[in-house]
Amino acid sequence: MKKLIFVFALFLFAGLSQVNAQSEIGVRFGDVTGGSFAVDGIIGIGEFSRVHANVSFGGNDGVDFGVDALWDFIYRPLGEESFNWYVGAGPFLGFGDDFAFGAAGEIGLEYRFQIPLSLSIDWRPYFRIVEDTDFYAGGFGLNVRYILGNGN
Repeated sequence: MKKLIFVFALFLFAGLSQVNAQSEIGVRFGDVTGGSFAVDGIIGIGEFSRVHANVSFGGNDGVDFGVDALWDFIYRPLGEESFNWYVGAGPFLGFGDDFAFGAAGEIGLEYRFQIPLSLSIDWRPYFRIVEDTDFYAGGFGLNVRYILGNGN
């Protein structure tokens, strides 16, 4: 099942990359809804906004599989054009022994190399509404992504 979801996520991100040149796909290491590893993707929806989505695996608090879809509504260069910062928010779902639904926020820094590669770190706290109600502030992660298209 995990392989099927992984392949589906790859096809989804690859298909959406044809819509906009500002698309990236890669991996996320760190705290995410479904564990400590995720397929990570970016889909640009404007010059300074984008959707940052994850499909995660690994089991965390009774959740075996998770989906996060965050809208980064601020995405701006910081100093030089290769160094960016972003802030966003959006829903997440978690599936496993427990069902989880809630809202997550994120703030992060990203560096885009001259080759089609980006590296970012971010903090993603979340507020879980369903099955339990709680707040988790430890969602730190490292993202490594391949930039599809020309990245402009």
